[in-house]
Amino acid sequence: MDRDALIATLRREGITDEAVLAAMSAVPRERFVDDVFLAKAWENHPLPIGAGQTISQPLVVAAMTAALGVGPGDVVLDVGTGSGYQAAVLAELGCRVWGIEWVPELAARASAVLTDVGLDVDVVVGDGRLGRPECAPFDAILVAAASETVPPALLDQLRRPPVGKSDTHSSGDSGQDDTGAGSGGRLVLPLTDERGRQRLVLITRTSTGFLEEELF
Repeated sequence: MDRDALIATLRREGITDEAVLAAMSAVPRERFVDDVFLAKAWENHPLPIGAGQTISQPLVVAAMTAALGVGPGDVVLDVGTGSGYQAAVLAELGCRVWGIEWVPELAARASAVLTDVGLDVDVVVGDGRLGRPECAPFDAILVAAASETVPPALLDQLRRPPVGKSDTHSSGDSGQDDTGAGSGGRLVLPLTDERGRQRLVLITRTSTGFLEEELF
């Protein structure tokens, strides 16, 4: 499968965000995979990158990125940077991306590849569950690895909603709600239940707390 075929596949799978599709077409995915997998770089499958980790399936990358709803100037935290591919897509969208990766060799390689392809992403080694409070608040946070619970530190680092009418009205007194223009930062991550099943969720910070939505 080549670049154009992958983008066509993503369209058939329901990805309609043209900005996300353009970013994924522009980012050279082959630069983020091991040489042994170069022939499969544009296939819609996850691929090993070492240290027991993988570069995520393009469909998952596209779906998570589209769910964040980010664009130029947004400040985004990429948790579990891995190969750097997801961070590259976010940076290609015009976001200011901060990355954090637990495995030092993966962090170093991702940082080098991102720099080599001309994308400005700051990647550090650390525990992604703690986020990067020194860089917060974030307009969006994307978490690659599944967990059983949502790390509280990541919720704390989401941007608060702007103070205004949409933050102060009571329910039902206008046509607005906390999911509209007055909403704050957004977090997308996979959660695992007690049976090991995964679901992808979107959590939005509102003036009254956090709103959770299951994506798939």
